Amino acid sequence: MTAPVVVLVGPPGAGKSTVGALLAGRLGVGYRDTDADIVGTAGKPIAEIFIEDGESHFRELERAAVRTALDTHPGVLSLGGGAVMDDGTRKLLTGLPVVFLDVELADAVKRVGLDAPRPLLAVNPRKQWRELMERRRPLYTEVARAVIATGGRTPEDVADAIVDALELRPAADPAHPAGREEQA
Repeated sequence: MTAPVVVLVGPPGAGKSTVGALLAGRLGVGYRDTDADIVGTAGKPIAEIFIEDGESHFRELERAAVRTALDTHPGVLSLGGGAVMDDGTRKLLTGLPVVFLDVELADAVKRVGLDAPRPLLAVNPRKQWRELMERRRPLYTEVARAVIATGGRTPEDVADAIVDALELRPAADPAHPAGREEQA
């Protein structure tokens, strides 16, 4: 099993994809997004999976994608916003360098807009987002080694905060292997 250097979790609009790709570049490792894996496997967008096959089918695909990525991806990994709802997924995340990107509603709205194809936010998105966070925040916090508030920060600032919080070494530092935590 090859564990990721960093696993990013958080709600829609937290910046997992943007920060994840930027962080991977800084650490000199690959970037992977389980939502993209699901789209590739299903051959259709997530919104269509929800509409045509239902949320339970999507969650099955998500569990499989997360398990595979955690077992095989040695770089930066972003999980879909609802992945932490699964007990098995939370168990798999135990002991891993998980970072919860915490975002406030106003910032999330600015980042994803209210017309983006987010199936769980389709009706009354502000209310749905608040309710989603009430359910998920304790789970994001449970699995996280570090919680990084993204409000008022650029993606670069958030990536810097992750590097600092997990004590990672950027790829430019030849004295340390790219992005690996030092072992005591």
